[in-house]
Amino acid sequence: MPLLVTPALPGDLLATLAQPHLDTGDGLLLRPWRPEDAGTVRAAFSCPVIQRWHVRRIDGDAEARDWIAGWAARWRNGTDASWAVVDERDRPLGQVGLRMISLFEASAELSYWVLPAARGAGVAARSVGALTAWCFGSLGLHRLGLLHSTANAASCRVAERSGYALEGTLRSALRHADGWHDVHLHARLRADGDIPAASAG
Repeated sequence: MPLLVTPALPGDLLATLAQPHLDTGDGLLLRPWRPEDAGTVRAAFSCPVIQRWHVRRIDGDAEARDWIAGWAARWRNGTDASWAVVDERDRPLGQVGLRMISLFEASAELSYWVLPAARGAGVAARSVGALTAWCFGSLGLHRLGLLHSTANAASCRVAERSGYALEGTLRSALRHADGWHDVHLHARLRADGDIPAASAG
């Protein structure tokens, strides 16, 4: 069946690009994950809060290295992407990424987590801001969404601080270890404007 619309972006777009380093402009850098980050990844997925909202655990460095290695293939395939959020000493503080990338629709969903020791300093919101600016300004996406359980108040605050408007509640839409959760849907459009510039390298 012939399509009546053309893809918003080329399907091989990410495969033609190197995953960029993104500077928040205030002391944080988003960079691709490296094998030597395995200990940090293992520690992150040992955190009960991260386990609760991301519904997975990692049992050792080998699993953590596999998790890291998988991101390069997902980038090339144009389906998902993940960045380590690091401080000025290149110490990982958290993760920010894109899920469910649709280059045809020029859309994606955001995800993020922050290690316990780095919480309360705006790491997630600053990282989301830098990634949002790159997605709209350089990659050319049209829409970014953000989903979180209605019980996850911290994630809701990050969405609000990052300019992601609450569009509604999806009933019983995500399954966590304690059962089905209602979910807030937040989103931003490139047309919304007021996005700070991101420095890519």
